[in-house]
Amino acid sequence: MRSLSMMLMLSCLQPAAAAVLADCPKVVVSADPDYPPLHWYDGKTLRGPSVELAARILADLKIPYEVRYVGPWKRVLATAAAGKIDLVATLKIQPERERYLDFVRTPAFPNPVAVFVPRQHAFIFNTWQDLASHKGGIALGNTFGLEFSAFSAAHLRLEESGTADSNFRKLGLGRIDYFVSGLFTGEAWLARHGGGAQFMAMRPFLTEDKNYFAFAKLSPCTRHLDAFEARLKELVANKTNLVMLNSSLQQLDVKLDSATLVRK
Repeated sequence: MRSLSMMLMLSCLQPAAAAVLADCPKVVVSADPDYPPLHWYDGKTLRGPSVELAARILADLKIPYEVRYVGPWKRVLATAAAGKIDLVATLKIQPERERYLDFVRTPAFPNPVAVFVPRQHAFIFNTWQDLASHKGGIALGNTFGLEFSAFSAAHLRLEESGTADSNFRKLGLGRIDYFVSGLFTGEAWLARHGGGAQFMAMRPFLTEDKNYFAFAKLSPCTRHLDAFEARLKELVANKTNLVMLNSSLQQLDVKLDSATLVRK
């Protein structure tokens, strides 16, 4: 009798389990393919601590997942808006993004924003107003908060074009005077191209920003958001996220401690 009861119970559970899998058979993860050292595409797969941390959390939760390259950053966002990918790893919170993304509110990584300049043409920089007499550049699709966006629209000559690569080239040619970029991304470019002798990130940072995971609102996998955040909080508390980030930064002249970023 007990065996028969067990079989009946399992037969009832199986359709429910199948329905759950049909709702979200796996979490498809994607990211900006040109944002090292947080995440990048190496020609075969997406890599970096953002992807590594997402995979760690999903594996810990025993949730099937796939890391998928879908193209340039703007296409990643459009694909998420259409619900064709489930999880974006990782990005800044912006009101326009909140229309189609449910953000995990625990920050995954610090992501300060810096003003990069040629060392031989550095200028005094203490406040945003100090940028007003200079011409700047920013990579396509990058935004650095509502406050700075409003200030730059009203007071700055800031061109949006290309990637970190094209903007550093413009900076070297004197076509722009400064380049606004995530500190890590800028430092990674300098490390890869040996540009540390030519360019520098000025202090103070433009903003002290953070990056977050976000689920697509149209994805059925949003039902995993709370569990995902609970596990993320545990990994942030024991600084697993910083260990992953430092591993990616170890070849650069930047180190991260528990409180701040400093030059070595």
